[in-house]
Amino acid sequence: MSKGVAITGMGIISAIGNNVPENYDALINGKKGITRVDNIDTIQRDEIMVGEVKFTNDELIAQLNLPPENNYSRTAMLAVIAAKEAFANAEITDIKKHRTGIISGTSVGGMDMTEKYYYEYLTEKPFQKYIESHHAGDSTQKIAEQLGIEESLVTTISTACSSAANAIMLGARLIKSGKLDRVLVGGADCLSKFTINGFKTLMILSDTFNTPFDENRKGLNLGEAAAFLVLESDEVVKVENKKVLAYVKGYGNANDAFHQTASSDNGDGATLAMEKALKVANLKPSEIDYINAHGTATGNNDLSEGRAILRIFGENVPEFSSTKAYTGHTLAAAGAIEAIYSVLALQHNVIFPNLNFKTPMKEFSMVPQTELKQKVLKTVLSNSLGFGGNCSTVIFSKEA
Repeated sequence: MSKGVAITGMGIISAIGNNVPENYDALINGKKGITRVDNIDTIQRDEIMVGEVKFTNDELIAQLNLPPENNYSRTAMLAVIAAKEAFANAEITDIKKHRTGIISGTSVGGMDMTEKYYYEYLTEKPFQKYIESHHAGDSTQKIAEQLGIEESLVTTISTACSSAANAIMLGARLIKSGKLDRVLVGGADCLSKFTINGFKTLMILSDTFNTPFDENRKGLNLGEAAAFLVLESDEVVKVENKKVLAYVKGYGNANDAFHQTASSDNGDGATLAMEKALKVANLKPSEIDYINAHGTATGNNDLSEGRAILRIFGENVPEFSSTKAYTGHTLAAAGAIEAIYSVLALQHNVIFPNLNFKTPMKEFSMVPQTELKQKVLKTVLSNSLGFGGNCSTVIFSKEA
C-alpha cells in the first residue's frame, strides 16, 4: 500500500497562459487574463468580463490535428491539450507499464456545441454528431482515447466548482489504497451562453475585474480552462526514478446542505473540509504556510470562506490569496487550476498576490496578500467550494 501520493506532471491552459510556464510567468508578473467576451456570440458581451482562452475552436482543432468530422466540444479540446502536457511533463512513454486511470471534473460538458446547434439537430445531419459529445463524461473519454488509456478506470466527477478538487482527492485515495499506480486528475470547462446566462440570473457576475475579499466586491468573472496533474505511487516514483514536483498530503470533502447555490453563512462546509484535510495530512493549522483561497469575489462566498478560515486558524491565519482575479472562476476546472498554482508556489517559494484588492471587509480584519511575496513554503492549503454546498480542501506539501 502506497503511503505517499506524488505529483510528477502538470498541464494547464487558461486565460493567462497556454501551458504551465506561461501561467507561472503571468502569476509572478501580475498579468490578468480578464477581458470582454470574444469567442461567444452573447447578448451579455458588453455587460460582463470573463477569463477567456483566446484560441478559437478552429485553432484548437488545428493544434490537436483533429479530422474535420470530429465531434469534440471546446471543453474536450481544452482538456486534451492540458492532459497531454501533464503526461509529457511526467515523461510517461509506456502507458501500459503501470495501472493508470483518469478522473476528470466538468460541469459544462459539451453544452457549448449543444446550444450552438440546438435548432439544427433534427434537420441538419452533420450537426447530430454533437449529441454524443454533450454528456459530462465525453471529455474524459476523449482524453482516454488520445492518451491510449483503454483498460482502466476512466470516470468523471461533476460536483460544480469542487469537481477537480474531488478528482484529485479520489485519485489520491485510489493510489493510497493500492487500486491504481498512476492517476491523471483534473478538470475542464469552457465558457458557454448556458453558464453565462445562468450566473447572470443569480446576479453574481461582475461588469469589471473581480476583487476577491474586497468590501466592495461586485461578483465573479466566469473563466474557462483545463488543468491536469499526474499522481503516482511511491513504487512508481522509485522504479521510474521520477522527479517529484510535490505531494498530495491531505484532502477533505464536506457538504453543508445549506442552499442550492449559496454557501452557509458561517462556512460550515468549508470548515469541515479543512478539518478533514488537516486530519488526513496529520498537520496542525499552524503548519499551513499559505492558503490558496476559493475567493470568487461574490458577497456570499468570500464572507463564508473567510469565516471558515477564522474558525480553523483563529488569530494565526497564514498568508492567503485568491488567484481568480487572474483567471476568473473556471468552475469545475478551478480545483485543478489552483492545485497547479499551489504546487508552483511550493516549487518557487512564492505567494501569489490577491489582485485588485483595496478595502478590507467590514465583517473581519483578515487581509489577503496583495503583493508577490517570497517565503519558504512547506505546505499549501487550497479550497474549492461548490454549488450545493459541496466543499473540498486539498493540502499540498514538499514532503510525503
